[in-house]
Amino acid sequence: MLLWPLTGAFLVIQLAMALVKLFALIDAATRPAGAYVYAEKQTKQIWLLILAAALATTFFGFLSIIGLVAALVYLLDVRPAITKS
Repeated sequence: MLLWPLTGAFLVIQLAMALVKLFALIDAATRPAGAYVYAEKQTKQIWLLILAAALATTFFGFLSIIGLVAALVYLLDVRPAITKS
């Protein structure tokens, strides 16, 4: 009973992580495949697979953190590179 407020906080954090991953997946799906090649990044299909796996592991403990890192790599490295092209 003492940890109940933390449970709510962790749920909010997990939902925020899920939203970041979902945003990254939708953004990757809407970009043209040629932009990935032009920016010399992995292909669109690989990024869609990585981000879908990241979203699927949202509620699986440590795998969720790894998925968040993958989504952040896409958002902070790949997305700016393919937006420029």
